[in-house]
This record gives sequence, structure tokens and C-alpha cells, in this order.
Amino acid sequence: MAQRGGEGDGPGHFGATAKVGWVPDERLCLLSVHAHPDDESSKGASTVARYHAQGVRTVLVCCTGGEEGDILNPAMDTPEVRADIGRVRMAELKAATDIIGYDETVMLGYRDSGMPGSEANARPDSFAQAPLDEAVGRLVAVIRRERPQVMVTYPDEQTEYPHPDHLRVHEISLVAFDAAGDPARYPDAGAPFAPLKLYYSVWPAERFRQIHAKFLELGLESPFDEKRLARLTRNDPFTTTIDVLGFQSVRGEALKAHATQVDPKSPFWFGLPPEVLEDIHPVEQFRLAQSRIGAVDVTEDDLFAGVRDATISPPGPENLGGLHPHSAPAPAPPH
Repeated sequence: MAQRGGEGDGPGHFGATAKVGWVPDERLCLLSVHAHPDDESSKGASTVARYHAQGVRTVLVCCTGGEEGDILNPAMDTPEVRADIGRVRMAELKAATDIIGYDETVMLGYRDSGMPGSEANARPDSFAQAPLDEAVGRLVAVIRRERPQVMVTYPDEQTEYPHPDHLRVHEISLVAFDAAGDPARYPDAGAPFAPLKLYYSVWPAERFRQIHAKFLELGLESPFDEKRLARLTRNDPFTTTIDVLGFQSVRGEALKAHATQVDPKSPFWFGLPPEVLEDIHPVEQFRLAQSRIGAVDVTEDDLFAGVRDATISPPGPENLGGLHPHSAPAPAPPH
């Protein structure tokens, strides 16, 4: 596994291509920002797989090494694994990103912050304790190098699971989305470049209700307890629905690659037959939070809507992330 940089040393890279340098102007690029290894598998994995199959360059920024994650698979809970959990989680991440189809994975270089009040949360090398300006600068450097037209991050509403690292992902993504195109900010992080669209990955409660109902319909015990059921009343708004037909299995296979974090016998993840689960939600949803090419109150079926008929201009003070008037080669639209 080729990797540069490491914990506390700024961004490191690994992946199938692991190329450094500017993405050609005509190449579409999708950049996803996640907190821990396994988050890239549970959130939007099938969408990334679909765009990768269409020829879109797909880049993952993973902000921490996930060192504080509990070992949830009894088969992996051994002294050897616990003693080397950092390396194990990196190997799992490499396997999962290969399954999904990420062209490059960038480790932002921070340690898992754990939960509020924990010893890990107070560590100076944790993501939660990192100076905001430093963390934003690292993400800006990735944006300027990769030049993604589209970014995906976590939503502002995270009351159900307010993990410090998830909250910080949202925070740095919003600041970096604006800062990357400003030549006065982070002048040592590369030539300015402004992404065009910023999305939040969402999971509408209706999907959970459908899964719960299907368990009962099949006479199976639902993994949704009363606490979880009480949360099924909330509906996350979304603007964008991505057809992932034919790519739904990617999510489950990528999750299984995180063998320490995901029990392959878990009824929550794998309690329904795959073909049943695929029928329940053949789509993934996102909310357009910011756009430089139009309104955010939209209904669309493509993260690159409004981008596919144009290319990104070479970065420069007069045209940061602007649009060329000519058309660019684009992957075939979802069918």
C-alpha cells in the first residue's frame, strides 16, 4: 500500500492510482470528506462506485485513522488486532476503497478524537483538538490539487450522533469550500480553485421505516429497538436522488472489508436478504448545500447537474473555478 505522510504529518495518500498533480480540465472529479475508516462505506458508497464506473475521478479524504473505534466483530477481537489497531484499520480502509472504486485516498493526518470527555478527545493530535485553520488548510491543499467540481460532506444537523470528528468534518468542509478559491487564503497550498457544488450526504428516515416494515413482513426480528423507532419520525430533506441500481451491493461488500468495525452477522447491516434490501432503496440521497452555478432549492438526479456541459477553467485570479463555454466530454448519464 503506497502511502505518503502519516499521523500528525499532514495529508498522506494511497490508492489504486495515487497520482499527484492537476486533474485535466475535461475530467470530472468527485471529492468526498469523511471522518473515519468505514464512514466512506456506510455513506454514499454506491454513488461513488457508480460515478467511478462512468469515468469520474473519485477522491476520498479520510480525516482520522479511526484508532478509537470499538471492535464490533467478535472474530476480530484479539490481542494481536488490538495491539496493532491503527495498521489494521488502514488495511481495512484500503480494501474497502478498492471495492468502492476510489481513485485516491488522502489521509488528512489526525487521530480519532473519540467521544467528548474521553482521554482520546483531549489528545493534542486528535482531530477535535487540531487548530481549525490548520485542518482547513490541509483540506484546501487537497481541493486545489485535485480540483473537484463536486464535494460531498456531512450535514449540519447531527444531533442523533454528535461525534466530534463528524462535526469537525462538516466545519472544515464548509470553510475549505470557500477558502480554496480565494488567492489570499492559504497561499502556500497551491493555485486557487473553487469547487462548484457542495452536497450533504443524508439518509431519510423513510428508508429506515421501510427496512423495519420489511423485517416484520418477512417474519424476522427487526434490529430497530424502541429508541431507534422513535427516531424514525425525522425526515432529512434532500434535493438529489442518485440511481444506484446495479451498485447497491458495493456498500455491503465495502462494509464487510472493515472487519473490525462491522460484524458480518449483524442484523442491522445484513439482516435482510441482499435482493430484498436492494429493492427497498435502489437510490441514495443528498442535499445540495451550496452551488456556484445555480440555486440550491432544486430537484435533480445527478451530482454533476449543471456541470456536465462545461469544464473547469484553469485556476487564476480572474477565473477561479469558473466555466468554459465549450462542452466537455462527459460520462454517460445514469440509466
